[in-house]
Amino acid sequence: MAKQLFTAGTINGVLFNNRAMVAPMTRISASETGVPGEIVQHYYASFARGGFGAVISEGLYVDQAWSQTYAFQPGIVTEEQVAGWRKVVKAVQQDGARFIAQLIHGGALSQANIYRDTTVAPSAVQPVGQQLGFYHGQGAYSLPQAMNSDQIAAAIDAFAASAERAVKQAGFDGVEIHAANGYLLDQFLTDYTNQRTDRWGGDIAARLSLTLEVIKAVRARIGADVILGVRISQGKVNDFHHKWKEGKAGAATVFALLQAAGVDYIHVTEYQAWQPAFSDGQQTFADIAREAAPDTVLVVNGGLDNGELAEAQLAACADFVAIGKAALANHDWPTRVAQGETLRALPDNVLSPVASIKQSEI
Repeated sequence: MAKQLFTAGTINGVLFNNRAMVAPMTRISASETGVPGEIVQHYYASFARGGFGAVISEGLYVDQAWSQTYAFQPGIVTEEQVAGWRKVVKAVQQDGARFIAQLIHGGALSQANIYRDTTVAPSAVQPVGQQLGFYHGQGAYSLPQAMNSDQIAAAIDAFAASAERAVKQAGFDGVEIHAANGYLLDQFLTDYTNQRTDRWGGDIAARLSLTLEVIKAVRARIGADVILGVRISQGKVNDFHHKWKEGKAGAATVFALLQAAGVDYIHVTEYQAWQPAFSDGQQTFADIAREAAPDTVLVVNGGLDNGELAEAQLAACADFVAIGKAALANHDWPTRVAQGETLRALPDNVLSPVASIKQSEI
């Protein structure tokens, strides 16, 4: 059935067995202090055994200040956290998959931080929506403090230092900077959450500047030969239907600047990847990214629950596809698709980390 999904691919010279990746998904299954244990190891390794060419981790917080986003979220800051990830990485790689660490700073969307009881953001703007109940949040988000220049510099360094720990100490094959879904870097990119008048605010190119500085700092720490990606979206966990007011032109600017910054791949995510990105056009978010960044590997995520949908994106513009919720129900999704087997239905409690492991025990 699939013509491209099960062909090998490369990113920055690193070989991947196929084009199917596990999308990054918050699992909140680490210890209270952010250390991944046996449940986390079993969870990630099962995707490798199930045939995925690569796994992108859930967002790992990057400092002991404001970056932690959820209770029981893993970090990549302390020696104990790094040691825990080293075991998980080894298990995934031994079963044949590449493993990429996604790095996150929650910013204003932090709802359970063991290090701080306050939040920070580009501007003192209260986030829309409510905290996520299935991640132990309750009620409205807190009003964040506007970050000062020292705090911004510290956040940049935290991303870079954690990237170095992830690659050089824990053994990940690469890192992905989470600049999507409403978290800190996306808060700087978004017009209504970024009301700054300094170098970090202004038009969409200026609002992307923090992400570009993080990319620059991370690359300096991990070197040119290590995979470096970035995730970008319009929608957010707290503002699902958000669209960039600058439309296609703004999106093209963002993708062109990311390519110029030297990332090895751009990971775009939409609710349904095949739908038009903006109401006044027919191009998808991925189409615009491909057109604006033709020389950068493109990873596409968004509702690609079966092999046909995944293959269609590869035929259209994607180099790799990232499978999300369907992978939670089918840790062996590539094997089932390759063999033409029926995929398991998504369980009601698929967002539960333990439930997803039990659902797809392989």
